Order: sequence, then structure tokens, then C-alpha cells
Amino acid sequence: MASAPIYVNEKLQLSSVGVSAENITFKNVTLESDKYICVRETGAQNVLIIVDLANPGAPDRKPMNAESAIMCLDKNVIALKAKLPDSTNESLQVFNLTSKMKLKSFTMGEPVEFWKWITPSTLGLVTSNSVYHWNVEAEGDPVKVFDRAPNHQGSQIISYRLSPDSKWAVLIGITAGPPERPLLAKGIMQLYSFEQKKGQILDAHAAAFSLVKVAGREAQVICFAQKTLVNGQVVSKLHVVELGGAAGALKKNTDLFFPPEFGDDFPVSLQTSSKYGLIYVVTKMGLLFIYDLETTTPVYRTRISPDAIFLACGSDNSGGVLAVTRKGQVLDVRINDSTIIGYVNQLNQFELALSLARRASLPGAESLFAQQFERLFQQGKFPEAAELAAESPQGILRTPTVMERLRSAPVAAGQHPPILLYLGNLIKKSQLNSAESVELARLLVSSQKIALLSQWWEGGKLQASEELGDLASTGGDKDLALKIFQSCGASSKVIGALAEKGDIEQLLSFVSRGGQRPDFMFLLQSMMMTNPAGALALAKVLAKMSPPPLDVNAVADLFFQRQMIREATAYLLEALAANRPEQAALQTKLLEVNLVTDPQVADAILAAGSLTYYDRPRVAQLCEKAGLYLRALQHYTDLNDIKRVIINTHAMDPKALTEYFGTLSADWALSCLKELLTVGGAQNLPLAVAVAKEYTSQLGASKIVDLFESTGSFEGLFVYLGSRIASSEDPEEHFKYIEAAAKTNQIQEVERMTRETSLFPPDRVKTFLMEARLTDVRPLINVCDRFDMLGDLTTYLYSNNLLKYIEGYVQKVNPQKAPQVVAALLDVEAPDEFITNLILSVRSLLPVDKLVDEVEKRNRLKLLTPFLEHLISEGSKDPHVHNALGKIIIDTNNNPEHFLTSNPMYDSLVVGKYAERRDPNLACVAYRRGQCDDALVECTNKNSMFKLQARYIVERSDVDLWIKVLDPVNAHRRSLIDQVVGTALPESRNPDQVSCAVRAFMARELQSELIELLEKIVLQNSAFSGNANLQNLLILTAIKADRARVKDLINRLDNFDGMAVAEKALDSGLAEEAFEIYKKINRRVEAIKVLIDHIKDLERAEAFAAKADEVPVWSELGHAQLAAGRVAAAVASYLKASDSSKYLAVIEAAKSGNAYDELVNFLLMVRKKVKDAKVDTELVYAYAKIENLAALEEFIAGTHQAQLQSCGDRCFDEGLYESARVLFQYIPNYGRLASTLVRLKKFQNAVDAARKANHMKSWKEVCYACVEEKEFRLAQLCGLNIIVNAEELDEVSDFYQRKGCTNELLQLLESGVGLERAHMGIFTELGILYAKYRPEKLLEHLKIFSAKLNIPRLIRACDDQQLWRELVFLYTIYDEFDNAAICMMVHSTVAWEHVRFKDVAVKASGGDVLYRAVAFYLEEHPDLLTDLLNVLQSRVDNARVVEILRRSQQLPLIREYLISVQKSNSLEVNEALNQLLIEEEDFEGLRHSICTFDNFDQLGLAQALEHHDLLEFRRVAALVYKRNGKWRKAVNLAKVDKLYKDAMETTAASAERELASDLLAFFVEQGERECFAACLFVCYDLLSPDQVLEVAWLNGWTQIAMPYLIQVVKEYTGKVDLLVGERKDQQKEKEAVATQIKLQEAQKNAFATLMPLALPATNILSGPGAPGGGVGGGSGGAF
Repeated sequence: MASAPIYVNEKLQLSSVGVSAENITFKNVTLESDKYICVRETGAQNVLIIVDLANPGAPDRKPMNAESAIMCLDKNVIALKAKLPDSTNESLQVFNLTSKMKLKSFTMGEPVEFWKWITPSTLGLVTSNSVYHWNVEAEGDPVKVFDRAPNHQGSQIISYRLSPDSKWAVLIGITAGPPERPLLAKGIMQLYSFEQKKGQILDAHAAAFSLVKVAGREAQVICFAQKTLVNGQVVSKLHVVELGGAAGALKKNTDLFFPPEFGDDFPVSLQTSSKYGLIYVVTKMGLLFIYDLETTTPVYRTRISPDAIFLACGSDNSGGVLAVTRKGQVLDVRINDSTIIGYVNQLNQFELALSLARRASLPGAESLFAQQFERLFQQGKFPEAAELAAESPQGILRTPTVMERLRSAPVAAGQHPPILLYLGNLIKKSQLNSAESVELARLLVSSQKIALLSQWWEGGKLQASEELGDLASTGGDKDLALKIFQSCGASSKVIGALAEKGDIEQLLSFVSRGGQRPDFMFLLQSMMMTNPAGALALAKVLAKMSPPPLDVNAVADLFFQRQMIREATAYLLEALAANRPEQAALQTKLLEVNLVTDPQVADAILAAGSLTYYDRPRVAQLCEKAGLYLRALQHYTDLNDIKRVIINTHAMDPKALTEYFGTLSADWALSCLKELLTVGGAQNLPLAVAVAKEYTSQLGASKIVDLFESTGSFEGLFVYLGSRIASSEDPEEHFKYIEAAAKTNQIQEVERMTRETSLFPPDRVKTFLMEARLTDVRPLINVCDRFDMLGDLTTYLYSNNLLKYIEGYVQKVNPQKAPQVVAALLDVEAPDEFITNLILSVRSLLPVDKLVDEVEKRNRLKLLTPFLEHLISEGSKDPHVHNALGKIIIDTNNNPEHFLTSNPMYDSLVVGKYAERRDPNLACVAYRRGQCDDALVECTNKNSMFKLQARYIVERSDVDLWIKVLDPVNAHRRSLIDQVVGTALPESRNPDQVSCAVRAFMARELQSELIELLEKIVLQNSAFSGNANLQNLLILTAIKADRARVKDLINRLDNFDGMAVAEKALDSGLAEEAFEIYKKINRRVEAIKVLIDHIKDLERAEAFAAKADEVPVWSELGHAQLAAGRVAAAVASYLKASDSSKYLAVIEAAKSGNAYDELVNFLLMVRKKVKDAKVDTELVYAYAKIENLAALEEFIAGTHQAQLQSCGDRCFDEGLYESARVLFQYIPNYGRLASTLVRLKKFQNAVDAARKANHMKSWKEVCYACVEEKEFRLAQLCGLNIIVNAEELDEVSDFYQRKGCTNELLQLLESGVGLERAHMGIFTELGILYAKYRPEKLLEHLKIFSAKLNIPRLIRACDDQQLWRELVFLYTIYDEFDNAAICMMVHSTVAWEHVRFKDVAVKASGGDVLYRAVAFYLEEHPDLLTDLLNVLQSRVDNARVVEILRRSQQLPLIREYLISVQKSNSLEVNEALNQLLIEEEDFEGLRHSICTFDNFDQLGLAQALEHHDLLEFRRVAALVYKRNGKWRKAVNLAKVDKLYKDAMETTAASAERELASDLLAFFVEQGERECFAACLFVCYDLLSPDQVLEVAWLNGWTQIAMPYLIQVVKEYTGKVDLLVGERKDQQKEKEAVATQIKLQEAQKNAFATLMPLALPATNILSGPGAPGGGVGGGSGGAF
């Protein structure tokens, strides 16, 4: 029987990754695909374990409270399901674990009983009544797809699947079995069609969808397994049914055979493999059934696990199954590719073996396929044979023989040739090999279907070869042929194809890569005749090479000789692009040819500027002759040449010529410009102006101006300056421009310039215009008007009798400057009538104030009287008009008072100032009218008019004016105050005027004057005697200025504001006066406040309170007493006032003064009025402070709002532990109670309280207190509750150790390791303590609890305590093998063990550690070094090991090791071993070494051995020379030692005829007849028969040579016969080729239409293809 057809391996043991057995259930474990397993651990803390099956040793643990978790089929995406609290709803969430982002979430309104990933993006959700689909990558919520069947409800769902086309779904559930077989679960399958929207219920335990090929089509089937009880009999079946119900639909079934002992077993999973076309059925009790999917033929059955299997899934990677057992074993079941076919053959299922081998390309069916092929071929079923050969597994029938047979097979009418069917089937699924590709190409080219060949080449279906490229070229597709030649590396063919194509760039690139060097000169000559453009392109590319393969001059001559001027020019431009000095002659040649034949090309070359080393004078002359004057100018360097050429402006571009001027020096440019203006005149004027404009900065504007003036070209100067004038700020240029414009009669431009610009020198322009006497006076008017030279203008116009221009200027140009014109006319004594008429003609347009000023300066104001009266009559309200008229009236004394008081239009200040010099009274009238305060005060002060000033100020009632006149710096203040007090205010009856004056006196702090003023007003029976404000002011002023009079004023006055005055008195420190005021107005509360706060006399306050006997007064007194710290007195006052308002302050004061007895009474009173938790709390605290525990217990037992917790905390903090105990016990607060009991030394009670509190802080506090008091038993009880929390363990350990209680700490931790909640920290800390205090126990502890330790911490602890053996053990179990090895080497006396060291060294990762180990063994254990190296053989670099041993001169120690590793053929190993063998004189070993392993310095070894004393070693040297092709050296060594056999064998191996002849001659010289005869046969192929015959005849050895000669004659006779036979064979081949051509012509029509099944390519284009020719071959021949 063949070997088992499957592998069953343990992929993973869940317990090995920390999964407990109770969590390995169907509910807790999910397996969606062969990528991940999810395990949900439940307990105190729920944990989700995700195991990546590609790396099962590194599970990912995540704390998570989800009730279910399933990983996506192909992505690192997880779906979580959890029930919402207090609800039947469930939350569904999907997360991407790689990006740590939530992808989607939804809340289901009903519980989800089962869910599964049905596609990589869709979840199937099964509730009690319905099935939903939820696409997690699209928008939207879960969508209901169908309802569960009624008889399906209530079952436990174990599977849900979707068909590949998403049109069918199957839902599997199980229920309890029938009463007679309760352990045989009943399977219920609901098959649902989404298109038909209906389902069907069947009995089945497991099902899966799959695709099957049926009669050449692909059918979708459902496979399901059932085990049911029918009429008391168990029926087990496997069904394969095609979905859709089409005619001829597949429907098969077979039995599932369960052994008797598996009577209650049933299928739990059914998986299909698309790779093998098999069905896997896995049962609960571990059975595995394998069936063929197409035929349902049973293949194999076995039991894969003795444990129950509850979960399984298919594996896409292996084509097998993954299964999970109840004990956590994850089994990987897969097909054994090497034995499955043999196993099926043993079952005599040959058809199944063929089908399986074909589907999965499996080995083992070679003979079956060969037999089947032969059978089909013999039966004439050529299409079937072709299909079989194409689909044979591993290409066993893809041989030239099979292909030749298919090619020669006859073709039935109407069918495709078998070879075409064979190739069509192959090309659909794989790439054709070289022979197949050529055969297909031959068929397509002959049928002119070359497009298909290109299509399949692009699709990667063909293998490149020269023959395939030739066929493509013959078919006319040159590009395809080039690709094929490039792919197969046919260099010569590639060069020919590229040359034929004209792709020069690719050709050169290919040549440079291949290292070939074609004859470029010949190639150029050929291409010039056939492809001039290609020749030029090639020449350009060659020119770019470094160095160029062809001489540039020679290539250029080739072009010139063939009159290819344009191509030669293009080539030279490319070749001369580097512009090097040595190319000067070629540059000149290029320009000469083009200047003679095509000047425009030469012009373009020169314009590019890429050539600079040519003969410039020669080129300049040729340019001048060719009419390229501008180029000639650019090349000439003599000024006379330049002047001669430059006048040809008609033949040059003005713009270019202008640019040329920029290359000349300033002097040469000016000289050339002068030449242009002199010779050309007006014709060259625009050019000269353009040059001047362009290069002003270089030539200088002044020199250009001088140039134009010197040539008399004012028009040019006008145009030139006109272009600059807008941007120039040079006054001289502006003046010259105005001058040039005037001289060229450009009057409008002169007018514009004088009107718009201000940069010209006005005086010079004015003088020039006056001297020029232009017909238009406007420019002169503009200048004088803008630059304020109206006097000169008016004088010029008046003197030249141009009066109309004066009138026009004043009336139309600038009426505002009429005053200046009038002033000038007055100065030249013009007639008054003319001036008056001129003024009247302008009237209101002129500025009256300026006119008045000008006329007033000249004492001619009366001249304006008619003008002013005229304006007033027109209703003018201009103040200047009325001011002027007022001045005239004052001067004429024409009733001025009337005008000053009645005219509202004049400016009082202006007219008053004018009148002040004439009459101060008139000035004061004007000032009063206009309220010109400063002017009036100044005028009255100057003229001592203080009474008038005082009355004016009082009437004005202006505070600012009062402040100003009462300023101390005012020398007249006293005089003014006297008039105010004595006259002005007593006369006033307006209270606002009095109030304003008083405020002013107060503002200036004139207190004495103010008191004097107020007494006069208030106390002397004036109209203001009873004014309350004035009484207030009088008292307040006295408070500030004369305190002694305050009490008297308080007693004398009755109408003042007592509250306000009292406050001011208090502010001023007059407390007694304030007290008197409050008593006078019966304000007793304010009065006692004065006694308390200001006088600070509590005795007077108590007496005053007792006298007043009012509640508010007692309250105020209580406040004061409380503030003074007289708590008892304050409490008494509060009790009299029954005042609880300040209870918080009283509480704080009582606490500060420790007056808790008084506080109790006060709080009892307050508690009757105020319901505040603060009051009750403080009352409890007061009871505690006075230690009245009975009252305390009574109070807290009643109704209250006290905060007992805070009271207890305060009592605890202040050491009132008994009171705190009462409070904490009543609350209850067991944590604080425990702390209190610790302070009271009641440790047993404290432990009980801590147990009730069950709080870490309490446990630690009680524990530490017990340790302090040596109560270790109680401390251990507490400590056990602490150390189960890992974060508290270090603190407990440190405390015990600080107190020196190490033994007790060890007892505590030893007890802790037995706890149910014992964690890694306890085991680790115990190990650390053992390392410190009990090192003899550490190793045993490490071995027992190695899986529960924090290895890194223990490593540090052992390192600190120098426990090297234990440290090595820790490094080893922590996989720190490098550190373990180093530790053993460093502390070898304690830690080293040879066996352990070998185990560690094998696993070490660092190379340095291994070589350090070699050195260590070499130094301390050399006898064990070879043993170590044998173990490390695959880990170390043998060369480095050899170097280490060589340096220490200990190579013999590792001889055996070197022999064992020599198989690696390492240079260092070979040379080291060879050296040892030489030293040991082991020539046999040395010969074996050098013959077997050739990686060493062979010639060096041969040279060292050729002089060795022993013959055998010299033979070895000759052998080495022979192996390295040093034939003559080897032969000479053999000759010296007379090893003639070796010499002959070496010569024969050399294949050198000369060497053979020399050896033969040597034997003749030595007279070695036997050796001569032997050499003739040993070196038979190397010796010439005529030479041998000659030597033998000359030396008389013909008889010896006769056997050799007979053999030669026989050989030559055989060769002649062979040639005759070959000639006959060639003739037969020619006849066969002719027959084949005829056959191909007959078959050509067979390819008109190709069926898709035969050849997958479509859209076959028919039509004539490009016939092949010899072009490619011809081009190739050129190379």
C-alpha cells in the first residue's frame, strides 16, 4: 500500500500561547480563515487573544469586553459584538487593527445568535428570526436578506455560507437528536435563493458551495453531508447537486461510512478545495473523509484527532483544512502531493488519478498519461490526445517527440490540426517554451496571422529565440523581431534590425552595452545613399561620443563631397558644439562654405553664438561681401572699417544696429553717431535718436545734447529730450527741452511744459521767455503764476501795455492771486480807476483778507470802500468783508459802538485788536460780543479795568476762565478777587454764578478767601443764607482749612447734610465731630461705629450700647468684640441681640481662641434659627474638643446635618482618636476606622476593619503598623491582600527590607505564591529576594516557576549578586543565548559546562560570540574545541576560524574539523588543510584534497611543491599545473622525474599539437622506443600522420609506427564513407522539405478561423501580411 496521501501536522497548541482549557469552546474560539484564530478569555479581566497563524508564537493580547470577535478573511480587521447593559440590543463594531481606526458600528435591536465573514467585506448576521448582510466597506446599515424557516428557529447555528456568485446562501443549524438517539445531533440546512426569494429545508450537518467543470462548462454546486435516522436506521450521505435546475444538471451522492464505534458521530464541517477538486468532511469525533468533487468518489478516510473537533475551515494556501480540537490543538491537514496519485492508483481509480493529477499538476501519473496519450493516438483521437498532452501535469508530455507526432498527425476535414489544438491549450494557461513558440510562429506566419504572434508576445506567452525573431521578421513585423532578438541576446541580429529601422540612438546604446564596435565609416557611406537623414543622425550621435570613433573633418568631407551642404552644416554644428580652440579651422570652414552658398544659414549660425574660435577678420570680410553688414560690424575691430560699414543703414535692421552700438565704447559710439548725422542727415536722424535714447547712461546725456547742438539738429534734440523728459529730474535737460521746443516752434509743448512740470529752473526759463518774446504769452504767465513771480509778470505786462493779459489772468487764470496783482499795480502807481475796475470785475472770487492786507500795508483801505459796500449790498456774510468795513468805520469814527454791537458778521478778535490801539473800551465791546476771554482779560489787565473784568467773569460763569484768572501766576489776581468779593458776587442773584465762583475758588484751593466769601453770603442774611449746599460747603471748607471752627459751625447751622458731612469729617480724621453729628441726627448705629472703628474705645461703645439698648447696636458691638478677639463678650452681645448672622466668623474665632464651651451655647442658639450643615458639623466638633463623648453620641444619634466624615477626619488629624473612632464607627468608614484603631494600638480590631474596608490603602497602613509593632502574624494577613496587586508589591518589599524583616518578607511571598491570584510579580520578587538572602534556593525556584517569572528583572538581580550559574539559566530560558555564552566564558570556573555551552552556542545569534567561544576553548579547553566546532559548523565563518587557529599556531588541533567542513570548498579551509597535509607528508590526502576541492591558490601550491624532496609531492605539483592548463610546465616536471606516462596523459589532455610533437621528439632523443609507440596512441588526435611517418622513417622506427599508420588509414576510409552517406541524406532531406511545403500550402486554409478553445486570442485579422525579405540579413551583413 502506498504512503498516506495526506499530512496531519499540529499547527499550534492554544495552551502554549496562554489559553486556558475552559476557554477553548465554540462560543469563545473563532476561526474564519487560515490567517487568524481569535480566543476570548473570560474571568476577572476579559482578554481577547489574536493568533496570527503565520507567526503563532507571538499572540496579540488585548483587554476587551466583547462577547464575540471574528477576524476578517484576508485583512487585519476585526469585528466585535457586545450586549448593551440593561437592554436586549447588541453593539456591533468593526476595527482596522493596523491603522487602529473604527471602520463601522451599528446597534442591533435583537440579539445576534451567529455571525460570520461571508466575504472579505461583508458580515452575515443571524438572529432568532432573520438573516442580515452588513457591508462594512460601504455606507448603510445591515440589510435583512431572508427569514429563517419556522422549523429552523430554535436550532444552534454552526455555519452560514454564501455562493461564489452571491445568488445562494445556506444556513446550517443543529438540534438535539431523537429520543432513541439523543447523542446524534440533528442537522438542519436552509438553502435560500436570492433571485427566487424562497428557500428549502433539508437534513444536513455541513455544507459548502463550489464550482465544477461539467461537460466543458463551469457549474455551481452545493455539497452537503447528512447523517439522519430513517426508520430506525442511520443513513449517512454526501451530496453534490448543481444549483439552478438546468437540463443535464449534475446531481451525485455517495455514502459516508462511519465505523461502529462512531455511531453518534456527525459532520461538523465540510470544505472544498479548488486546487485539488476535493471535498473534505470533518466530524465531531475527529474523522476526516476525502471525496472527489466531480464524481463523489471516495479517496481517503482517517481519524485525525482522538479529541473532539468543534471548528474547522479551509486553507486557500495549502488546499487543505484547519481544525481545532477541544484540547486546543490546531491541526493542519493537507494533501501529500508526492503520494496522493500513487495512493489513488493503488485503489485502481486510474481515471480519478488522471483527473486529479491534471487538476493540481501532481507527480506520479507520468506512466498513466503516457499510456493514455498513446492509446488516444493509436485510436486516431488526435484532438483528445493534443488536449491531454497540453494538460499533462508538470509538462511530462511537453516534449519535442510529442510535438513532432502531433505535427505529423493527419488532419480530419473541418477540424483544426492537432498541433494547433495542443499549442492553443498550452497558451491559455502557461508560457510556451522555445520550441513550442517557434512552432506556433511558423504556423501563424504561414497563415499570415502575424498580429496574433505580436499579441501573444506582449502577453508573455512566448519564449524568445533567434529562430522566433527570424520568423517574426519574415512575417513583416520588424518591431516584434527586434524585441525578440533583444530578449534572447542575439546581438548581431539586434544591430541589423536597428540599422534597418534607422533607430540610431537605440543602435548605439545597444552597441555600447554589448561591447561591439561596428565599421561606422562604412555604415555612414551606406546610409548616405539610402537614408541621408539616418546618416546625419548617426553622424551626430558619433560626434557626441568621447572620443569620437570617426574624425570629424573626414565625416564633414564625406558630406561636402556629396554636395550635402545642409547635412554637413548640421553635423558640424553638432560636432563643434563644445566650441574648443582646436576646432578653429573647422569653424572657419563651416562659416566660409555657408557665407558663399547660403548667407542666411551663416547668419543664423553667427546669431546662435555657439562658435567663437573661427578667423574673425576673414569672416568679417565675407559678411561685408555677402551683404551681412551687421555681422561685419560685429566682427570688425577697426574704427575706420566700422564707419565705412555703418553708413549702410538701409541694409541693416535698426533694432539690431541699435543693439550693436551697445558693444562700442562711448567715444566710438559718439563718433559713429556723428558720422551718421553728418553723412545721412535727416535720413539717419531717427536711428541716431534711437541710439541716444537706448544708451544714454553709457554715453552721457550731456554729451548727447552737445552732439545734437554741435550738428545743429534741434529737432533731434527735441525728440531725444522728449523721450527722457518724463523720467528725468535734471533741470538742465528740462530747460534745454523748453529751449529746443521754442526754437522748433513747438509753442504748445512749451506751454505744456511750463504748465505741468516744476523741474525746470524758473528764473532762467522766465528770462528766456521774456527775451524770446513769443507770440503766445501763456508760457510766461504759467511760469510766473506757478513760481510766484507775479510782480515781475505784472510789471512786464504793464510796461509792455499788455493790460488785457493782466485782466485775463486775474479774471480767468487765477483770481486768488488778484491781491498780488493789485499790490504790484499800486507799486507801479497804476490809475486808481483801473485798479478799482479790476477789483470789481472779480468781486467775490478774490480773497478779501489778502486784498485787505495788501492794501492796508500801503495805507489805501479807503480805496476798497466801494468794493466792500458792493459786496455787503449783495448780501455777503464773509467775515473778512465786515472786518474791513469795521476797520474803516473805526478809523472814520462813524458811530463805531453801533456797528460793534449790532453787526453779527465781523470777527470780534480781529476788529477788537484793530480798535484796541485806538480805544480800549471799543475793544472790550468787541471782545464781550465775541466772548474773547483771553483778549478781554489781557486788555483790562493792561488798562487796570478790574471791576469790568470781575463783572464779565462772574457773568460768564465759565470754570475754565475762573481757573485761568485765579492762577497764582496772575499778577492781578488779588485785585480781581477784591472786586469779585466786594462788588461782583454780592450784586449777583444767580445761584449758578455763585456756585461757579465757589468751585473756582475751591479748585484753586483759596480756602481762606472761600470761607470769607461764604460767611459773607451765608451768615449775613443774604439771599443764600438757608442754602443747604452752601452750608455743606462752608462746613466742609472749614474741615479742610480751619478745623477749630467745625464744632461751632455744626452747632450754628441746621440745614446741612449730616450724613455726608459726617462722612467727610471721618475722612478728615474728625471722629469726635462726626460722632456729634450722628448724635445730633439720631443715627445711633453709625455713632457706635464711630466709637468702635475710629475712636476705638470699646468701653465707651459698651456704655453707649447699654444706654441705647437697641438690637442693631448690640449686634455692631458684638461684631467689634468678635473682631477684637473678645469671643466671650461677643457671644454675650450676640445672645442679647439674638444675632446669628456672623455664626461662621464666631465659629472660626472660637476655634482660634479655643473657646469651645462658649461656642457650644452659641451654636445651640444658632441651630434654632439656621439649618446649616456647617453649624451641626462644628457643634459635633466642639463636643469632640471638650471631650463630651456622651453628648456627642447623643447628638449624632438624633436628627442633624453634620458632616461626620469631615469631623472624623479633623478629629483624626488632631489626635482626637476616641472621638474619631466614635464617628467612623457610626458612619461607617472602615478604612478610616482601621487607621484610627492603629493609632489606638488596637491591631486586631484594625485588621477586622481593614478586611471590611477591603481597600489597598487600609491594608498597607495596617500592615506597616503591624510590622512596626512586630505583629508579624497580623502583618502577613494584611500583606497577602496587598501583594496580589502587582503595582503594590515593590513597595511592600522595600518596606520589609528597610525594617530588616527579610525572613518575614520571604514567608509572606512564599505564602503568596500559593494564592489563586498569584501573579508574575510575586514569583519574580521572591526570586530576587532569594538572590539577595537565600541564593541556595534560587536555582530550584527558577526551574519550578520559569514560566511565571519576569526574566529581565531576575537577570539584573543575579548579575548584581554575582550568581553566575543562575544567570546562565535565566539567559538560556529567555533566549538570550549570546549573553548566556558570554557569561559562561567570563565566569567559567562557576558557570561553564561543556554540554550546556554547546546547546547555548548553537542558538547564539552573534558571530562575535561564536569566535569568542572558539578563542575561549582554545585557551581553556583545547581538547574539546573540535567537538564545539562540529556543533557550530553551520554557524561560523570557517575562514575566520582558520585565521584564529593560524594566529595561535594551533591548526593541527582542528584537522578533523577542517576535513569535515572542506565540502564547502572554502579558500582558507582548503589552504589550511593542504598545508597540514604537506607538513604531515600525506600526499594521498593532498591529492584527494586538490582534486576534490579546487578553491585555493593552485599555482602557488604547485610552485611550492615542484621542488619538494618527495617524488609524490612533485607529481602533485605537476597535477596542479595540468589542472590549471599549464601543460608544458606539467610535462617538463614529468620529464625531469621520468614520469613518461604522466607526461603523455598531460599532453593528450592539453590538445596542443606542438606539445605532442615536442614530446614525441623528446622520446626519440632519449631513445625511448616503447614510450614513442605509446605516445602515438595516447596522443593520437594531436599527431599528424605525415610527421609521424617522417620521424619513424628517419630513425628506423617504421615498424614501431606501423600499428599507428594502420589505424590512421582505417579512420580516413571511414570518413570517406560517411561523407558519401551524408550526401545521400541531404538529398532525402531536400525531397522531404519540398513535400512539407506542399503540405503546408494544403493546410493554409485550416487557419482561416481559429476556435476560441484552441487559441484564446480573438479578433484575428485576415488579409495579406508584409512579405518577408532579405533586408534584415543584408543589413546585418554590413557589420
